[in-house]
Amino acid sequence: MASWVMRMMHAGGPAAIALLMFLENVFPPLPSELIMPLAGYMVTRGQLSFAVVVAAGTIGSVLGSLPLYYAGRKLGEKRLKKLAASHGRWLTVSPEEIGRAKGWFDRHGGLAVFFCRLVPGIRSLISIPAGIARMNLAAFLAWTAVGSAIWTALLAWLGYFLGARFKMVEEYLDPASYVVLGGIVAWYVVRVVRHTGEEREEEG
Repeated sequence: MASWVMRMMHAGGPAAIALLMFLENVFPPLPSELIMPLAGYMVTRGQLSFAVVVAAGTIGSVLGSLPLYYAGRKLGEKRLKKLAASHGRWLTVSPEEIGRAKGWFDRHGGLAVFFCRLVPGIRSLISIPAGIARMNLAAFLAWTAVGSAIWTALLAWLGYFLGARFKMVEEYLDPASYVVLGGIVAWYVVRVVRHTGEEREEEG
């Protein structure tokens, strides 16, 4: 996966970085923890500037947050809970989890969007309760942009800091990234099985 990401960035430059970070928000198996350090490594080779890398990653992250935000905004809490109740085995989210996320967002507001953009695993999901709460779009984009800029800058700096040593690290990234992907798939299967069991217990 790492070599594929590098080929994408070599061919597309900043636009490819933005696209990859957009996809990372809607397709978690493509993690920012892989994309941005590789982009930072490209800075050490003089192919891109650090500012451009961070800007491209931030733009992609902000744009990628919008589909989930609008899903929450258009469907609302009740319809999303109904969808989760009907298709929870595939969505791997329960109505209760949606309710808890909404309650957490109600307590913390914009700060929730900011801080969650810095937390792996829930960076994208915070967009859903923000949409459900019909958070002001300008405020949502602002908090998302600030949090995303810090996150992308830290990851890009990591790749830049590794510099010449990154080539050696890259040799281990491909197998490691596939192990991570396999872990995510396994986690998804476990979630589906667990939700299916819960639904059967409720029916019984």
